[in-house]
Amino acid sequence: MPVFHAHIPKGRFSREHKIAIGHALNRSLVVALGIPAGDRFIVISEHGDDELFIDPTFMEMERSANAMIIEVQLGAHRPASEKAALMAEICRQLGEAASIAPDDVFIAVIPVPTENFSFGRGVAQLAGIAPRW
Repeated sequence: MPVFHAHIPKGRFSREHKIAIGHALNRSLVVALGIPAGDRFIVISEHGDDELFIDPTFMEMERSANAMIIEVQLGAHRPASEKAALMAEICRQLGEAASIAPDDVFIAVIPVPTENFSFGRGVAQLAGIAPRW
């Protein structure tokens, strides 16, 4: 059910790196939250320097030209501890899979009630039921 949207700088990552980023984001869910590997919904968008603005030092970071913004829409039932575990795992997985530095990863977790997701057919498959994972 989580949906990732990674906003990356245009031309900084090869096709192979983008695929590795997608795999890393998916693995972060499996490792941190026990979500099934098939629950994979990821968008990667490239943005030019006139479309993606990330301060290189805000909050005492040392960001490079590879800095990115990752949005993850996640079931609103998740406690803060799970969100923190996911954020840490995202950075770990991106470092291992694509050599992306933790300072280059800005993450925004967006809680969404589970009845707001449709996996297809226009049906809210999770409406009115307890989350399975």
